Amino acid sequence: MKRPMSLWALALVVVSTASAVLLVAAKARAEDKLLNEIVEFNAAMMFMEARVPALVVGAVRNGETAVFGFGEISDGSGKAPDGNTMMRVGSITKAFTGQVLAGLVSQGKVKLTDRLQDRLGWPVKVPERDGRPIRLIELATHTSGLPREVERAPSPSDDPFRSLTQEAYIKGLQSDPLLFTPGNGGLYSNFAFDLLAAALANAAGKPYDTVLKEIALDPAGLKDTVLALPEGDRARLMQGHNFDGKPMPDVEATPVMAGASSLYSTTNDILRWLAWHLDRFSPQGAEIRLLDHAAYVPRDGLKPASGFDESGHMDAMGLGWIVMAPKGDRPLILQKAGGLQGVFSYAAFAPTRGVGVFIAINQFNLGAYAAVSAAANDLIAALAPR
Repeated sequence: MKRPMSLWALALVVVSTASAVLLVAAKARAEDKLLNEIVEFNAAMMFMEARVPALVVGAVRNGETAVFGFGEISDGSGKAPDGNTMMRVGSITKAFTGQVLAGLVSQGKVKLTDRLQDRLGWPVKVPERDGRPIRLIELATHTSGLPREVERAPSPSDDPFRSLTQEAYIKGLQSDPLLFTPGNGGLYSNFAFDLLAAALANAAGKPYDTVLKEIALDPAGLKDTVLALPEGDRARLMQGHNFDGKPMPDVEATPVMAGASSLYSTTNDILRWLAWHLDRFSPQGAEIRLLDHAAYVPRDGLKPASGFDESGHMDAMGLGWIVMAPKGDRPLILQKAGGLQGVFSYAAFAPTRGVGVFIAINQFNLGAYAAVSAAANDLIAALAPR
């Protein structure tokens, strides 16, 4: 009778097979052999546990990166995801929007305490509660009192974003949607971040995609992070899958979604971005990093505090970043999760330890996502123990 293969032995088989088959992933090795060893093994373990069509894991430590992918980027493609695979990163977009806010504050073009009413530039009266207006800082920390989503007309099943328009957002603001006094509670809100992007574009006097490029994309050398997918990049797009495992179409976002969820990116680009955030002592962008990495709203005292803990317990809110306090061997982490059109993604970094991690799976599977995001946090702890 054959003895069952141990989990460790099985992991080694998976890693060996992946290294032999996934040639692109094998090329994405750092010179740091220990970084390769740890990331490759943990990525293989994540893939086995997740049981999703594809998974890609990347890590950066002290400027060096390692990327490993498993599965197929689209059904029947036979091609594994690698560092250049395009994907929807969903709400990781919010952390980019927070960086744009930090950039405009550093330039003196806005203040964190500016009222949304004074910056939005739309023909609408922004609601208040108990004499408290919504300010930019409340939008960026999910403490505005706005609901998660704006109420809107139904969209066709093959074009779920069609009714997400500026007109819908104006109508939503006119309906007095506040669920609590701004600043008193915390409730995750896509509505808020889309309004924030619109306000920042108006304050800068430029289209939002231009401001995003100038403040966040170009300084980090990002070439594949875009709000709209170029047609020529569809061949390298990772196909998403729904909860039932069926493929989901890639549906173009509407312009008003730019602040909350629209971005496409690659693992290599996200690692470049995390490396920029980890370059703590560079004079280029130092003030932006200082503003962007701060914890502005502690969890204590927020009533309610809802929608923040899917990828780890939120101890405080930054400018889009979820701040996780040090715990055990794990250092302080800034993290952001994303989910859109069948892709779950997660970006996290330890700003004082020089380590960042990005993961993505291409199926809406909550159990799998919870497991891989927890594994990503553990990976940071392994690469940068306290």
